[in-house]
Amino acid sequence: MFDFAVFGSLFLTLFVIMDPPGITPIFLALTSGRPAKVQRRMAWQAVCVAFGVIAVFGICGQQILDYLHVSVPALMIAGGLLLLLIALDLLTGKTDEPKQTKDVNVALVPLGMPLLAGPGAIVSVILAVQKADGFGAQLSVWTAIAAMHVVLWLTMRYSLVIIRVIKDGGVVLVTRLAGMMLSAIAVQQIINGVLQVVHGA
Repeated sequence: MFDFAVFGSLFLTLFVIMDPPGITPIFLALTSGRPAKVQRRMAWQAVCVAFGVIAVFGICGQQILDYLHVSVPALMIAGGLLLLLIALDLLTGKTDEPKQTKDVNVALVPLGMPLLAGPGAIVSVILAVQKADGFGAQLSVWTAIAAMHVVLWLTMRYSLVIIRVIKDGGVVLVTRLAGMMLSAIAVQQIINGVLQVVHGA
C-alpha cells in the first residue's frame, strides 16, 4: 500500500533542502543572457541531472561512499566549497563575461549538482530508502523524489517570465542577490560538515 506519511515526510524534507523558491533567483542569474529556448532546455537538463544523481545515490549511495572511503561530512564540505566559488563569481560579476559562461552548461554544474542534488538531498534520500520497508514504502519514497523534481522543473521553467518583467537591470540585481544567498548557503553547508566531523571525533 502507498504510504502517504512516508511520501509527505520525504517530500517536505526535500522541499526544504532543495528549496524551489530559493533556486529561482540563482537559476535566473546563471542563465541570464541566453535565449528563452536555451533557458527552458537548461531547466529541464538541470532537473534530469539532479534526478539522475539522486536516483543513483538512492539505489547504491551508501556503497559508493563506503567504496570511496568518503564520509558524509566530507561530501558536505566539498559541496559547500564548490558552491562558494560559484557564489563569488556571481557577486563579483564574472558571470557577466560571455566568454566564461556562454559555452558552459551551468545546467549540469552547479545547477544539477550540487545546487539541486546537494549533500543534504543525497543523504536524506539514502536514509529514506534504507528505512523504507516493503514495496509500498519504497514506492512512496520514489514518488516523493519524482514529485519534488517536477516541482523544481515547473519553478525554473516558469521563472523565465520574471526576466521579461525585470529586464537587464533587474537581472544584475538578481545576480548579486543570488550570489549573496548562495554564499550563505555554501558557508552554512561547510559549517554543518565541520560540526559533524567535530562531533564524530
